[in-house]
Amino acid sequence: MKYKEFEEAVDTLQFCTKVTYADLKTRYRELSKLYHPDMPNGDAKKFDEISKAYKLLKTYMQEYRFSFEEDEFKEQYPSVLNMEDWIAGRTT
Repeated sequence: MKYKEFEEAVDTLQFCTKVTYADLKTRYRELSKLYHPDMPNGDAKKFDEISKAYKLLKTYMQEYRFSFEEDEFKEQYPSVLNMEDWIAGRTT
């Protein structure tokens, strides 16, 4: 996968920020229903583009390597100031 392909897939599915796999799946379902060739306003070319973008981003998300470092944790959960509070159920 090349970054340009990745960037085009993100644009195709109209993402502009961090998303979860659930967000990706929801967006794909929404757009695929809209552009499916069997729908009244369907577009086979656009549907194919959406399907390819979904597969590319899905692969990227499934193969992403997670870091268990504190900085990565804080980036993923910015409202949690430190891990001890999170584990103990205390948030500030």
